[in-house]
Amino acid sequence: MLTWSAHPALAGEFTVTDEKSDMEISEVSRIYMDGKLASVFKLDDATRHKTVRIVTPQGRLDHIYTLCGEITIRTTDGRVETHEVSSSGILHNPDGHHFDALGSDGFKDFFLLDQQAPEASERIPGRGESCSAPIS
Repeated sequence: MLTWSAHPALAGEFTVTDEKSDMEISEVSRIYMDGKLASVFKLDDATRHKTVRIVTPQGRLDHIYTLCGEITIRTTDGRVETHEVSSSGILHNPDGHHFDALGSDGFKDFFLLDQQAPEASERIPGRGESCSAPIS
């Protein structure tokens, strides 16, 4: 007997770790996969890192991700700055990979990288399209 399920069959999963740097005061960031919110990271001195598991739907090998958020830092001269980050990329067959959420360009660029397999992710220049203001 065949049954139909409202839930799509799952193809695989991967993990993402985000870690607060010493310059960061706090960070609230969201990761979208294929345009849908997959997870939220809230980092501060009490929660310095977080790892999440993301499940991918069956039938796709490449997935578009977008990282959005606000990172508040203390500069070397003591000023407090908040940077809005919004960037996108493509994960190539991410099943089983572990990606780190990394920042560059003075906390203005944010991307995913599997340091053991850099070819598993690709950055897309410009701002991410899936970002919307968080609802509080």
